[in-house]
Amino acid sequence: MRKVRILAALGLLAAATAANAEISSTWTLTNDYDFRGITQSAKDPAVQASLDFATESGWYIGAWASNVDFGPDSDINYELDLYTGFSGGSEDGLGWDVGLVYYSYPDDSDANYPEIYGKLNYGVFSGALFYSNDYVNSSESAEYISGDVNVPLQSNFSITAHAGYSFGAFWDQGEGSDYLDWSVGVGYTAGNFELALKWVDTTLEEGDFAFVKDDVFNSEGRVVFSIATTFPWKKE
Repeated sequence: MRKVRILAALGLLAAATAANAEISSTWTLTNDYDFRGITQSAKDPAVQASLDFATESGWYIGAWASNVDFGPDSDINYELDLYTGFSGGSEDGLGWDVGLVYYSYPDDSDANYPEIYGKLNYGVFSGALFYSNDYVNSSESAEYISGDVNVPLQSNFSITAHAGYSFGAFWDQGEGSDYLDWSVGVGYTAGNFELALKWVDTTLEEGDFAFVKDDVFNSEGRVVFSIATTFPWKKE
């Protein structure tokens, strides 16, 4: 009888969690998979998708995937990221988010690595700090700090700006170098679709750590366009 009560209680808990949870999926098409100013698709198009589960308590878990191109010497063709965390906010509008993301490459698990993060947002401003104790499975640590601005305009337009700084032991080894990445752009909402156009650039130059020929890990200035939609679609 005790086991039946326990199972019943667990069933009620699961039902309550499901009733107060939201499942969504975001699909993105972009002409270049940009990660902190460096292309992950050799400046070729990428198709990306996420599946997310979020509860009213602030806990969330999800997965995100994209095709990648790390050059002819790599067997890696796609990336699968798994993440979980908690988010919330105060009555004065300050929001926060802390979590863990695990970057995985099923074609070659030697490149897998974890990263923890903390984020804050207030109004049109947001900032984040990421830390990995084993960046790209190199046994070296790396940090990334960023700030973003997203200003809504009339007629469903917005202006965006981003600046980030990659630093730490990983970037200091060999011919490496700490570097800045930044972008400025414009966004537009068309029904259930989000369009974004931005100019991306970094302080990395030819010969720096991240530079590889034939556009693999290219870090030069370039235009990145994306179109995204999230399911389920909101009713107009």
